[in-house]
Amino acid sequence: MARNIIVLGAGMVGVSVAWHLVRRGHDVTLVDRREPGLETSFGNAGIIQREAVRPYAFPRDIGTMLRVLPNRQVDIRYRPTGMMSAAGPLLDYWLNSSGKRYERIVREWASLIMRCQEAHAPMIEAAGAEALVRKGGWLELYRTREAFEECQKKAKENHERFGVEYEVLDAEALHAKEPHLGEGLIGAIHWTQPWMVSDPGGLVQAYARSFAEQGGQVMQASVEEVLQVDGGWRVKTSEGPMEADEVVVALGPWTGELLARLGMKVPLFVKRGYHMHYSAEEGARLNHWVMDAEKGFLLEPMRAGIRLTTGAELAELDSPPQYKQLAAAEKVARKLFPLGKRRDSQPWKGARPCLPDMKPVIGPAPDKAGLWLAFGHGHQGFTLGPATGELLAQMMDGEAPAVDMTPFRLDRF
Repeated sequence: MARNIIVLGAGMVGVSVAWHLVRRGHDVTLVDRREPGLETSFGNAGIIQREAVRPYAFPRDIGTMLRVLPNRQVDIRYRPTGMMSAAGPLLDYWLNSSGKRYERIVREWASLIMRCQEAHAPMIEAAGAEALVRKGGWLELYRTREAFEECQKKAKENHERFGVEYEVLDAEALHAKEPHLGEGLIGAIHWTQPWMVSDPGGLVQAYARSFAEQGGQVMQASVEEVLQVDGGWRVKTSEGPMEADEVVVALGPWTGELLARLGMKVPLFVKRGYHMHYSAEEGARLNHWVMDAEKGFLLEPMRAGIRLTTGAELAELDSPPQYKQLAAAEKVARKLFPLGKRRDSQPWKGARPCLPDMKPVIGPAPDKAGLWLAFGHGHQGFTLGPATGELLAQMMDGEAPAVDMTPFRLDRF
C-alpha cells in the first residue's frame, strides 16, 4: 500500500532512499536546506569503491601514532577540541580497530560494499548518467617495498574472501599507464573493479532528477523540528509544516543533532576533508584516479579539473576551516604530478559522518514507529548510498532485506 514518506537529507544516501521508495509507488518528498548533492556528496573522490571491503581502522601501531602526534601529516590531522568532544566515540573506534572485533566488522561491512555496483547500475541507467561514470579502476601508488608488499598481501586475502579484483604493477608498468607521474614510485596496485565518477555532485543531482521524473517531490527547506503525532509524523520546515506516515533521517553529519532532540543519543563524530581543483601543466595528462598511499591524498581527473582530496581531519563539525593540511598535500602532489594553477576561488570543506564501529546505521529508530534511519557511512556514503536505499526500502515495505541488517541497527549501541 502506498504511503506518504518524507526523506530528510539530499546527499547520495537520502536521494538513493527516496529514489527506491518512489519507485515502489510511495508518495515521497525529499527535503534539504540545499539542492541535492551540494554537501558531503559533492566533495569526495568520486569512486564507487567495490574494493573497499575493509573500513578505515584507527591507527594502532606505535610508529603511526608517533608520526601523527606532531599534527603535521598529510593523511590525518586533528584539532584538540575535536578530539576532546569526540573522546568517547574515538576510544571505541580505537578498540574496534583490531582483533576479533575488527574482523567481525569487516565481514558485516563487506556485505554492503559487495552490493555497491549492482545497486548503482540501475540508478545510473534510469538517470541517463552513463557519461559521468568511467570503468576501469584506480591506482594505489607506493614508495617503499614494505608498504607495497603489505598491500599486496591484503589484496590477495580480499580477493580470496570477497572477490576483489586487482593487478600488481611494477615501476615500469606503472610508468606505462601514467608516464607523467614523478620519480620515487616503486609500483602500484591497480584496483580494476571500481567505477570513477567525473562529477560526484552531478551524479547525485542526476539521481535526484530521476527521482522527480518518477513523481517524487524535491523541497529546498531547513528542517526545524520533527514530531511524532497520532498516526504519523510532522516535520516543521522553513517553508511550513508537513505531515507524513513515515520519515527517513539521512542527514549525514547533521543527523546527531536532530536525533538528540528526539531523545536519541548517537556516538556520531566527523572526519572532515578538503579539496581543490587544478589545471595540468602543458602536455601533462593524468589517465587514472591515483592515491599516494604512503602520503595520504588522492588526485582525480574530473570535469572541473584535477581534484586533490585530502585525508581526514578530526575536528568539530562547524569549526572554522584550516587549510594547512591541503597546502601540505599540494606541496607533495606537485612533486608527484605537474599540477598547474588552482581553479577554485577557495578550497572546499566537507565532513564525513562516522560511527565508532565503522558501520552505518540503517533501519528503524527504536521505539519510534515510522521513523527510519540511514546515516554514518563514514568514507563510503557515495559508494553505499544506492545499496542503503535499496535495503532500507525493502525493510520499510516489510520485506526480508537482501542482507542481514541486524549489525546496522541503531540499538547496537
